[in-house]
Amino acid sequence: MRGKLDAAVSVPVRRALAWCDEWNRRYPWDHNAHHHGWIERHLPAHVHTALDVGCGTGDLVRRLSRRAGHVTGLDIDPAGIEVARRLSRGRADVDFRCQDLLTADLPGGYDVITALTVLHHVPFEPALARLRDLLAPGGTLLVLGVYREETPSDHLLSAAAVPANLVVGTVKTLQRGSARRPVAMTAPTTPTTTTLREIREVARRQTPGAVLRRHLFWRYSLRCTAPPDAVR
Repeated sequence: MRGKLDAAVSVPVRRALAWCDEWNRRYPWDHNAHHHGWIERHLPAHVHTALDVGCGTGDLVRRLSRRAGHVTGLDIDPAGIEVARRLSRGRADVDFRCQDLLTADLPGGYDVITALTVLHHVPFEPALARLRDLLAPGGTLLVLGVYREETPSDHLLSAAAVPANLVVGTVKTLQRGSARRPVAMTAPTTPTTTTLREIREVARRQTPGAVLRRHLFWRYSLRCTAPPDAVR
């Protein structure tokens, strides 16, 4: 009897999820670009150098360059870096490197480091430690990432995000006047296996004092400032 009940419940659920997937395909929107405003709101007043990790096609790099003297974009995807360089041709205030975060030859001393939905692609704790070490004294680290749902509140917020996601996708697609996927959404993706609890534990060890928040569209944010007398 229980098996039949589970099967009966799962059929409408599967149909609803399939309908949502089809709607999202018809009305795509860039969740990362949606959070660019959050990053801008938390930038320090003066930014000389910035690093964007997992820069993809460079949308955030170009946006950061409005506030920073120079911005470096880092990504391991050659196709994304090629597009980023093409879209930024002739600009001396940005550069792009096709390298891995953990092994890249970077000068460090960045006033701002951003990382959007990228740290789940690499070992999280070594990556967060590397970003911390690349900051200038007093520098700001801004991370937006994805997490695996674990608690009832995680699942509740994810469920609430589903209808909101459909509405925002529809509105943004109509505003663009096109159902084509934004070029920034062509980057490779992979699901995360790290829970918010695990992220908090790593943040306590590697970035003490960091502010960690959960966001609506399956995202969390981590914001921290390096000590002004940090030794690198």
